[in-house]
Amino acid sequence: MHASFWLLEAAGSLLEQSLRNPDGTGLGYFAPVVGAVVDKEPLPAYEDPALARGAKHVSSVTFVSHLRYATTGERTTENTHPFAIDGMIFAHNGTLQDLNALEAHIGRDMRFVGGDTDSERYFALVAKEIRARGSIGSGISAAVGWIVENIPLSSINFVLATADELWAFRYPETNRLFVLERRAGGGRGRRDLHHVSGTVRVHVPDLSRHPSVVVASEPLDDSVGWRALESGELMRVGPDLSVRSNIVVDRPPAQPIPLGHSMDENAPISGPARMVWGS
Repeated sequence: MHASFWLLEAAGSLLEQSLRNPDGTGLGYFAPVVGAVVDKEPLPAYEDPALARGAKHVSSVTFVSHLRYATTGERTTENTHPFAIDGMIFAHNGTLQDLNALEAHIGRDMRFVGGDTDSERYFALVAKEIRARGSIGSGISAAVGWIVENIPLSSINFVLATADELWAFRYPETNRLFVLERRAGGGRGRRDLHHVSGTVRVHVPDLSRHPSVVVASEPLDDSVGWRALESGELMRVGPDLSVRSNIVVDRPPAQPIPLGHSMDENAPISGPARMVWGS
């Protein structure tokens, strides 16, 4: 499936968002044979036109795009989202503190961490728990449950993509996360997917023939079907685009970071979009 991201010539494009979020841009997707691919740069799009041109057109069934506003870690490629471990792609929106405690709990799996961010350590813990339990859902539940009880946090929203699934989690209510289940053609006479907002532009002509599921930190258009995930809700989009969710955390964080105490490390996730598997 072909998709166009980051159309810098358009109003409300990734360039416009990058002017407000100047620490990095990244796109994750899945390629035949290769598997998970992450194309990211620590420089903002308006300082790196070559990157923006190279990221316009991608073929995949799953896409995860992200803009970073750093509070933890330097402006480097290693610290830029999204991240990839064990064939999974991950992007986080929020802030975690007490990284020494988090690293101690991750233990030997810190060897999978290449940068300085709280987000990559969060992903390393999620991946560790998935490995230990042999189940993505159980692993995520264990990881977020431990963080909620032991780590100061503002938000631990994330999206995690595999080659044929998308998982999304929102907690607590600090930052929003939305899902849209989209019919083929999008309805109301629109044939393809062409989302435009003040933060992202995405164009997927192939979706004139296929349904899709889109997850984003803000609604990308005025479609009435956008739904905000509940705090503590873990959602799975399956290979057949079936959507299932349940509440895996139903209590407040033990150590909430007061609003205003810390800038959010990550700007709203631009996308990510879970497109059609197998098309």
